[in-house]
Amino acid sequence: MPTCYRHPQRETGVACSNCGRAICPDCMTPTPVGMRCPECARQRTKVHTARSISAGQGTTVTMALIGACVLAFLAGGSFGIDQTSATSWIYRNGVLWGPFIEDGELWRLVTGGFLHSGLLHLGFNMLLLYWLGSEIEQRIGPTRFGLVYLTALLGGSLGALIQTTQSPTVGASGAVFGLMGFALVEMRRNGVNPLQSQIGFLLLLNVVLSLRPGANISFGGHLGGLAFGALAAVVLHEADRRGPRWLAPVALGALCVVAVVGAVAMAGQPGITDANGGA
Repeated sequence: MPTCYRHPQRETGVACSNCGRAICPDCMTPTPVGMRCPECARQRTKVHTARSISAGQGTTVTMALIGACVLAFLAGGSFGIDQTSATSWIYRNGVLWGPFIEDGELWRLVTGGFLHSGLLHLGFNMLLLYWLGSEIEQRIGPTRFGLVYLTALLGGSLGALIQTTQSPTVGASGAVFGLMGFALVEMRRNGVNPLQSQIGFLLLLNVVLSLRPGANISFGGHLGGLAFGALAAVVLHEADRRGPRWLAPVALGALCVVAVVGAVAMAGQPGITDANGGA
């Protein structure tokens, strides 16, 4: 059990939501973003009210991502509940597919995460993106949130290619799973049991659904995004604790490079299965 950094004789399961140091009840200061230690509590924190949240303040990147996914879906020209047009220009030029990545079309590692296989696929992913993205972006800021999302998206693309390179994969699920991974690590670091939260239940439910036999789902994309999202949370925390503020974005950038290099290396391989992937 960790001990309070100011009172080493006191064990505690709570950590400062800003710096991550363990704090006992006498050192806890409630803030809108969780318990903080005395030093961090003195720092000015932007408070988000219900009015500012409803007006979209602090969720700029989240709303932009949702808007991009919706526009891409509309541009595809097919509005089926559970299917999309594989012949549309935006699908043909944006879908994640191993042979295209092997030919150097690396933009597909990103664009595949903005395409969806039907209205239900889009709606479910956007609902989760809004719920998770709004919370995380307001907590860590738009720039860092954007980097975390990109890291998770690229990690999801890597996972999808590990599963299969011979079938097209689309969907924001890998990135959304990454946001779940990020939230779970942050909750655990702050002394909250993820399995007793809605996020923990949602993650378990989605993992079970992803691994169903015969499901047309990219479980590799889901697990890859989850892993890289969790890594992003660890990297942000450790970089903030050990170095200057610029270190965290650089470290996240390095994670993105690792995901891209891994995806390129996997692009020419057959993968675990040739099942079609809908992330």
